[in-house]
Amino acid sequence: MKQYDDLKATHLYCNNCGGSMPVRERLLLILPDGYLFEYYCAHCSELVGDKKTRLADKDRILLR
Repeated sequence: MKQYDDLKATHLYCNNCGGSMPVRERLLLILPDGYLFEYYCAHCSELVGDKKTRLADKDRILLR
């Protein structure tokens, strides 16, 4: 049984601000095997992380 589909970060550590800060998620690329997201600090706009998720079935049709 599946408990969750995807996790989204709300706070990550920002080196520039020196603490855990709220983040904004931005879709960077749609790759053949998944999505690539970047996380930016909501306060200073510094890149603080990224994540790759699996491609949704509805988008696989577009890449064939």
